[in-house]
Amino acid sequence: MRKKKNMISITKNTMVAASIFALSISIIPAKGNVTKAESEVRIFEAEDATLNGLTVKNSVAGFSGTGYVGDFENSSQSVTFHVDAPETGLYNLNIGYGAIYGDGKVANVVVNGEVLSSFTMGSGFGKESAGNILLNAGTNTISITPNWTYFAIDYIEVKPAPEPEKHEVEKKLINPNATNEAKAVISYLVDNFGEKVLSGQHDFPSTRPGDLEYIYETTGKYPAILGLDFIDNSPSRVEHGASADETPVAIDWWNKGGIVSFSWHWNAPKDLIDEPGKEWWSGFYTDATTFDIEYALNHPESEDYKLLIRDIDVIAGELKKLQEADVPVLWRPLHEAEGGWFWWGAKGPEPTKELWRLMYDRMTNYHNLNNLIWVWNSIEKDWYPGDEYVDIVSFDSYPGGNNYSPMSSQYEALKELTNNKKIISIAENGPIPDPDLLPIYHANYSWFSTWNGDVLKDQNSKEHLKKVYNHDYVITLDEMPNLKTYNEDVLLRKLSTIIDKYEKDGELTGALKKQLNNRYKQIQDQFNKKHYKQAVQHVDKFKQSLDNKGLQNNISENAKIELNKTLDELRITLINR
Repeated sequence: MRKKKNMISITKNTMVAASIFALSISIIPAKGNVTKAESEVRIFEAEDATLNGLTVKNSVAGFSGTGYVGDFENSSQSVTFHVDAPETGLYNLNIGYGAIYGDGKVANVVVNGEVLSSFTMGSGFGKESAGNILLNAGTNTISITPNWTYFAIDYIEVKPAPEPEKHEVEKKLINPNATNEAKAVISYLVDNFGEKVLSGQHDFPSTRPGDLEYIYETTGKYPAILGLDFIDNSPSRVEHGASADETPVAIDWWNKGGIVSFSWHWNAPKDLIDEPGKEWWSGFYTDATTFDIEYALNHPESEDYKLLIRDIDVIAGELKKLQEADVPVLWRPLHEAEGGWFWWGAKGPEPTKELWRLMYDRMTNYHNLNNLIWVWNSIEKDWYPGDEYVDIVSFDSYPGGNNYSPMSSQYEALKELTNNKKIISIAENGPIPDPDLLPIYHANYSWFSTWNGDVLKDQNSKEHLKKVYNHDYVITLDEMPNLKTYNEDVLLRKLSTIIDKYEKDGELTGALKKQLNNRYKQIQDQFNKKHYKQAVQHVDKFKQSLDNKGLQNNISENAKIELNKTLDELRITLINR
């Protein structure tokens, strides 16, 4: 969880907005193409908007129009734009800001009276996407309010949003030697991406089993993903008496049918300040240690570098226990690096990226850990270590208590970061985004994972939790497929579907039809018995039947091609077991 400073938290409940938006689904235009006129950007200057507690200024150069609006100092201030929309639908919103008192400032976007999302500013005068917003036909209000303070607003841009592009995510992990279980999880996540969202919950020994039981007692459901942490396995914490054994918890969750995620609040390897307010147990924070990651990486002969390797090796040992138990892991180290509040991000993007690559190489090529699915946790392009080092991208969402907005601007930013070729998730969150809104905004997050303890309970009402965990769009533990056999099950169903399809079309007939149906049943039977070698033998016999020269008039060429392709995929999957 992030450490926030000088931040104003907006805690307005959006349940009313959710119901309004849900009613709007049926009237959102389904078309994906817009005319040239419709696609033109409309610009609304802040100096022409309605101001609350703000004034028009022009003392700092770089603004558009005749001025900018500032200074945002408290949550009661706002600038409100009145925007006429020709029809109800999604619109792109960009915001021209003035980060003239420092970069990294955050502001809230309020649409028609409801807090929708937030955006982060760069430096100076610039423009940032606020993602998609849902506007009603007629006049709408778009307000900007402070989340962090001391910034200015210059203008907004509004234009109709086109139909989103189709995802281009492959069922492929960056580690070519990934375990079958890891391949099964990524295959499932890819199949589900854009269809539904998986529920997740972070779980710590200090609140166990309270959070999971609270969710179950409130909703009658358990989350599909369990988020765990190697925080107390950090050697500098163990030196102070900390201890942890989360691997049995992870193994148990996997055996229950869920997916396991691990983070690592990595206590700095050395140089903990350990004084009141900066105690040893807060050594993952930048201000609780003097450990310099840039120095360590630049001096591989130093004690500092060697301790980095020591710590990585310790956590690799825990992950190896999971690999030996056939448990795949959504692995999210070095989270929230761009915030700078953790020591691994304190020296900027380059040391963080180098540390990520070092960890990947050490864990993958030295420790031969093949059960990891690498989850990057940052939006900014400068921090991204590269597609070849990342399986999934994510961000952490804390828009303020009971703000159930879809966080579409962050989704769009992550989609752009990876050219729409990686799965996108909310790896950590306070309020859970409203599942009614996620598909409307095309914010197709693969999963969310709520932070533990008070965050779970204080930032999500019981009514909201009931709605989320019982929503058709949300997958819970009881709805998970058998991931241990997921790839084979998918291919067997596909094979059956192909057979049925060509039978109905009259392209699979006679003696060959009967023979192939029998072959299919034999493959399925041997697989169910876990006789994988025998199943492969029946796959080969199936292919031999397809090549039977005396029965070629019983099958079309298209049917042969499609069946052979699926059989080849199934054969490889079975051999790798």
